[in-house]
Amino acid sequence: MVFRIALLIVAAFVAWGIAAPGGLAATTAAWLAASIQNFGWYYLLVVFGILVFALVVAFGRFGRIRLGGDDAAPDFSTASWFAMLFSAGMGIGLVFWGVAEPLSHYLSPPGYVTAGTPDAARFAMRASFFHWGLHPWALYAVVGMALAYFKFNRGAPGLLSAAFEPLLGQHARGPAGKMVDVLAIVATVFGVATSLGFGATQIAGGLHHVFGIEASSTAILCVIAIATVLFLVSSTTGLERGIKWLSNTNMILAVGLCLAVLLMGPTLFVMEALTSTVGAYISGLVQQSMRLTPFTQGSWTSDWTIFYWAWWITWAPFVGMFIARISRGRTIREFMVGVMLVPSLVSFIWFAVFGGTALHLQIMDGLQIAQAAQASPDAALFLMLDALPLGQLLSVLAIVLVSVFFVTSADSATFVLAMLSSRGSLNPAASMKLVWGLTVSVIAAVLLLAGGLKGLQTMSILAALPFTLVLIGLCVSTWKALAADAHAIEVREQAMRKALRQMAMREITEVQTEMRD
Repeated sequence: MVFRIALLIVAAFVAWGIAAPGGLAATTAAWLAASIQNFGWYYLLVVFGILVFALVVAFGRFGRIRLGGDDAAPDFSTASWFAMLFSAGMGIGLVFWGVAEPLSHYLSPPGYVTAGTPDAARFAMRASFFHWGLHPWALYAVVGMALAYFKFNRGAPGLLSAAFEPLLGQHARGPAGKMVDVLAIVATVFGVATSLGFGATQIAGGLHHVFGIEASSTAILCVIAIATVLFLVSSTTGLERGIKWLSNTNMILAVGLCLAVLLMGPTLFVMEALTSTVGAYISGLVQQSMRLTPFTQGSWTSDWTIFYWAWWITWAPFVGMFIARISRGRTIREFMVGVMLVPSLVSFIWFAVFGGTALHLQIMDGLQIAQAAQASPDAALFLMLDALPLGQLLSVLAIVLVSVFFVTSADSATFVLAMLSSRGSLNPAASMKLVWGLTVSVIAAVLLLAGGLKGLQTMSILAALPFTLVLIGLCVSTWKALAADAHAIEVREQAMRKALRQMAMREITEVQTEMRD
């Protein structure tokens, strides 16, 4: 039932986009405007609340609980674990926006910052760190921790609805639970389709920039088709081979490209920008998390922050379920810290290297790339690489990196969607992966044709709004379950300590008696 309902909803949007792409674009744009106008504040509060919840769980009394039980051992090495969660989490997005976002903020910051100034450059880096830092990874961590805990510690099915049993009771197995799983699938489909759309346009833009191939709609559709074949082939090999191997390859390519840009670019400037921006990010975290502009009616927050928060929300069930699947054997504290802090630090380094290099070229070297990058975000990375030694070679490496990220993200997504549609099976059927793989690719293609990148962004925000209710309920339900188990553990430990004290007292009494005798 979950599979059929979710597929029916997604198919209706696909059919609408094919039959009347203009009508789909106009209608969803109107929905988007109403959503942003009325619920922008709500997105900010929900995401910040989940960040606070994640930190409390990580560093509170639940942190020592081990996912899978006290004797469970990790299924993957720490290096492979980080590689897989990062590749699934935001690989394509980082490569796409690593240059384009800081340059865009530099030219078009919110009204309280003057465009094209050093203040705008500082703001551009700080905003990029904010959008790609703790907040998205907190969403992923909370969903992943809840799913892993209920699956590995309580023997529940690997479904979001199963995590609602402490809150909903038997209703979690009925229509209410089915609705939770349907929302998770729909949100995942549109969130992943957005990322695949970004990846396809950047690959097409890179091919145009390096080889002169026109980045037309036909070219983008060809990129999606070829990538679809590759990730469907990869998905049949399972976690231990396809996704794990591709994720490790991703990390090698990403580290290689990042080091090349760091060493060939303005190294000292990048390191200073990283240091100062991390400080500004930490000191202004709460204020940034709540920033709206009700008195100036500016649109920057809705255009950027709320879009990102919605995008991360739609990715939360997919990434959360995937990292839950690969995280058995780790304590909750290890899981939460690993999922939130390490990838956030990698994101900071990435934006400092790529965004910092681009801003240095624009401000210090007088290379006017910001306007071109703002007009064509998919070409921003390649414009920056062109200004470095071995720029053509680095551009080819970047195209390969985006392509592998594309395949890895889609491969992981089809795996999770198949799990959600197969009663939480940890090894879903290949046929289910095939259905969802084709569906996600078609959605990405239809949304690109109907409204371009804006159409992709619109559907992410719209799909995220109802799913926020699921996230709130998930936090409440998980807290109740963890509190009950933590209390049981404390009772057992108190009983054990009492028994040890009694045993020690008996031994002391016996020794004293012997000494008197």
